[in-house]
Amino acid sequence: LAFLVPHAAPAYSGAVAASVYRHVQATGATRIVILGFSHRHPIQGISVPQVDRIETPLGAIPIHRETADSLAASPPFHAVPEPAACDHSVEIQIPFLQTFVPAATLVPLYVGRLTAAQLTAAAGALRALLDNRTVLIASSDLTHYGRDFGYLPFPLDGSTAERLRALDGAVLAAAGSLDPVLFGEELSRSGATVCGAEPIRLLLAILSGLPVEAFQETLDYDTSGALSHNFEHSVSYAAVGYFPPAAYQLDAPSQTALLHSARFTLDHYRRTGEVRFEQAPAGSPLHQRGRAFVSLSAQGTLRGCTGRFDDPLPLAGCVPRLALSAAYDDRRFAPVSAQEELEIEIHVLTPPKRIADPQQLRIGEHGAYLRRGPHRGLLLPTVATTHHLSRPQFLQALAQKAGVPESVYATGDCELSVFRDQSFGERPL
Repeated sequence: LAFLVPHAAPAYSGAVAASVYRHVQATGATRIVILGFSHRHPIQGISVPQVDRIETPLGAIPIHRETADSLAASPPFHAVPEPAACDHSVEIQIPFLQTFVPAATLVPLYVGRLTAAQLTAAAGALRALLDNRTVLIASSDLTHYGRDFGYLPFPLDGSTAERLRALDGAVLAAAGSLDPVLFGEELSRSGATVCGAEPIRLLLAILSGLPVEAFQETLDYDTSGALSHNFEHSVSYAAVGYFPPAAYQLDAPSQTALLHSARFTLDHYRRTGEVRFEQAPAGSPLHQRGRAFVSLSAQGTLRGCTGRFDDPLPLAGCVPRLALSAAYDDRRFAPVSAQEELEIEIHVLTPPKRIADPQQLRIGEHGAYLRRGPHRGLLLPTVATTHHLSRPQFLQALAQKAGVPESVYATGDCELSVFRDQSFGERPL
């Protein structure tokens, strides 16, 4: 549906940016709307440069003048001459576009500070442009760390890289809420120096109003400190995509293949004690990283359930391993016996989406993930439907599983996220 991409020199952020542009190429987009900003000039509203094309050493990319002129006619959009707006936040993206979608036209927009009313108006106008041939990109780097940037939230030492990743992770989790207010609150809390905060805020406002629910996936992440081996001053880069739930669903042949792979690994281990995996064919969707849970049942009784959520791995290897873990590592149950006839059910999950209000949880549609300090708890959507739980009952069960008091929802002393899943299963022959 949309992307967030960095805009440093290609030697620094180019590899990260490329992971976005591989997806853009797959869309076959013919119109690219870039939400940039000016590093040099303060902008009121959203500036639309009066140019017909932008040239690079790779040639010229045409501006989609019909779209640009239509936007410029309605506040907070307004037309400006080229020197008043054009900036590398947009320009650095153009060689990638010329390489990956050479037939596409461009709508460059430079976002300034927007009031709540302007944000709503701009989001509505841009949302109306989105179709299956239009891609929306927001341009921003993440944390700018070091004395040169006037931002030293923690000292320079051996843990700087890890602490920067955690800081950026909190910013990205807030962006994943698609809530511009929650995103702004996180920036205020941490002071994170995100240069393209306004383009990101507008992107979130656009996506939050779509009829289809969007989920944020981090495609790649790096820092200039890691690349240069010097964190004295470091800029963070993330490539982020926003996808509908359907993007995470497997088709019927892939479901069958994944079930067969889990069955093969589980049954082979039960017979021989040897761990063996089947290889998915090249190009299979099962090579994509995914979040998954596997549950095992015997005659309708749960015998084990385990999953991987925080750090997604390729499904082809992850799910068979989870099948073994559900059989032998779930401490709530005795290990399965060689004689039991086991039923396998697989859940493929979307990424988590932060929510500020528990009332945003759609019971029976959403699963939920609760985090408070070291405590974690996750419940799949089927927990609510199987046990006929109301929203309050589901949230209570989630808090109990995480080992935290139910009062955390009222105090806000936790991070609550929702996700969707696709579940499928089979019975042994």
